[in-house]
Amino acid sequence: MLLLEGCIQKAAAPATNAAARRVFDRLGIRLQPAPQAGCCGAVNYHLAAHADGLDNMRRNIDAWWPQIEAGAEAIVSSATGCGSMLNDYGHLLAHDPVYAARAGRVSALARDIGEILLKEDLGSLGIDHRSGRVAVQTPCSLQHGMKLPHLITDILTRAGVTLVATDDSHLCCGSAGTYSILQPAMARRLRDAKIAALTGNNPDVIVSGNIGCQLHLATAAPVPVRHWIELLDQHEGDGDIALPGAAAQDRLTQ
Repeated sequence: MLLLEGCIQKAAAPATNAAARRVFDRLGIRLQPAPQAGCCGAVNYHLAAHADGLDNMRRNIDAWWPQIEAGAEAIVSSATGCGSMLNDYGHLLAHDPVYAARAGRVSALARDIGEILLKEDLGSLGIDHRSGRVAVQTPCSLQHGMKLPHLITDILTRAGVTLVATDDSHLCCGSAGTYSILQPAMARRLRDAKIAALTGNNPDVIVSGNIGCQLHLATAAPVPVRHWIELLDQHEGDGDIALPGAAAQDRLTQ
């Protein structure tokens, strides 16, 4: 399967895709990056730089196409904001005479990593459950863009992770792409309300499925904020358990 490494996540949270590769490898699935692929186009397109966003999409299609023709089974993303955009490639390039068919094929192959893992035997991962009590933040892009509001909780429940109840799971965390940069005061209010809803039952860690949400919440959360795939990357026999990426998270919040 092809892995969209992303741009912000690749730089700010490299532990995420590294964990995804290890988890998929233990399940016998190879995640293959395409070095020429880059930003999914969401930021440009959502900021009305439509031509630039469409060029981002065309570049990715060109980067992936040889491997798609060679039999790649899916194009997977570990960031739901990017995954939502991949789902729209076919629609947004539908009138492009050169790229329409290829864009439709890319959208048909697009999957969140969770969609793949939900069909796998997670018991074979030998997950170590000493990560404690976990609160799940479901990104808006997963709820509304991909219409998979229970994906993260379903996977972690199947994997035996201890989840704590949270309030107002449908509400935005305030990140919303570039919203936290362009509307910082309102974004902080949304963030603080979301953190209160996520920490009401004293979790040891908050997990998300989107890099923007993860980084935004981490600026004020009283507990670590991780991508959920990192919990599946912990397995029995690792010795003393520390959540992957802890050092990077500490540097981010300092």
